[in-house]
Amino acid sequence: MTSIVIATHNLGKLREFEALRAAMSTAFPALANLNFLPLSDWQGTPPEEDGDTFQANALIKARAAAALTGLPALADDSGLSVDALGGAPGIYSARYAGESATDAENNHKLQRALADTPESSRSACYICALALVRHPDDASPLMAEADWPGQMLNEPRGTFGFGYDPFFFSVEHNQTAAQMPSELKNSISHRARAMTRLLTQLGQTSL
Repeated sequence: MTSIVIATHNLGKLREFEALRAAMSTAFPALANLNFLPLSDWQGTPPEEDGDTFQANALIKARAAAALTGLPALADDSGLSVDALGGAPGIYSARYAGESATDAENNHKLQRALADTPESSRSACYICALALVRHPDDASPLMAEADWPGQMLNEPRGTFGFGYDPFFFSVEHNQTAAQMPSELKNSISHRARAMTRLLTQLGQTSL
């Protein structure tokens, strides 16, 4: 088994990564030999995410996790981009309402920002960037990015998921991300699409 540290303390993300790995093991048999470990198994100080793109921040987190653990590390940086807000909250999605903001606080701030925006102008997308490094100084990290288009509602629907999921409506599937069974979300989300691209690269190389 090859262990890879998933550079997140977000249990929702960790569950999605593991579900995606398991679901894609048929297409990529080598994935069955991967063991995903949570970064919470180690004690360390989170790196400063001072990149100006999702990819830059994902790489910062991956390199820091590899340095802390001595293992290959996979990190994601993801967030919500709302067209009417010029792409906000963007890379600040997790801390939109402050450094220690809860999902509820972030959603409340977003709804206030969109209060005067008509439904027809509430287009948005989730974005996910992934970075996989074999060691902290890896000069050839594996990188992937993907998005998931949707629309922001003014009332929450559903109880699954996390973050902005209750307000993120998929027009294609006529439900919010928080209404979707995990099997569906894990096959169509921004993270699923980015992970598919990354695992395709991983299937063509080695750790």
